[in-house]
Amino acid sequence: MASSLDGCIAMDNGQSQWITAPDARADVQRQRAAAGAILTGIGTVLADDPSLTVRDPDLDTGGRQPLRVVLDSHLRMPLSAGMLALPGQTLIYCTQVEGQSSLEEAGAEVVVVEAVAKRVSASSILADLASRGINNVLVEAGPVLAGSMIEAGLVDELVVYQAPHIMGSQTKGMVQSPNWKDLADRQELKITDERRVGTDTRITATLI
Repeated sequence: MASSLDGCIAMDNGQSQWITAPDARADVQRQRAAAGAILTGIGTVLADDPSLTVRDPDLDTGGRQPLRVVLDSHLRMPLSAGMLALPGQTLIYCTQVEGQSSLEEAGAEVVVVEAVAKRVSASSILADLASRGINNVLVEAGPVLAGSMIEAGLVDELVVYQAPHIMGSQTKGMVQSPNWKDLADRQELKITDERRVGTDTRITATLI
């Protein structure tokens, strides 16, 4: 996650580029290079059209790109999405088959999984990725998916790049957690590393 000092990831109008400075974004490239897969939600795809690739030419990946994984319950993935034309594989998890063939013709692999509350089951996806030999998944997602995975206990580690600025009240927060009603519901963290990355601070924490 990349956030301001007051925990914001975007303005209410969707503006989010760039919250952090170039050094932090380069550090994310190293995180991507070490991952077996990069996972995001369809909301992020529709808002930002991300590539989810390793783009730093100084990182020797041997030509390998992490598997790009999109959670897209109702197959809203546009055929014009940039990642479909990039090197590497795009894997889309959904709960329906309508629209599957068009995306497969565009180069994606589409897998239908069970639904939980009318959404793709994140635990089923992680199980399927594990069956493919992937044991390191980097989640780069918006507040809905990030919050749901944290609430479900599916996150081992948080890496937050915090920029030294305040974005104010007309913004979006880091996570949505509709089931947390009281202060006692908060998720406790153990900070395992904290360091400067250029002008930003990278905080690594595990969930307790």
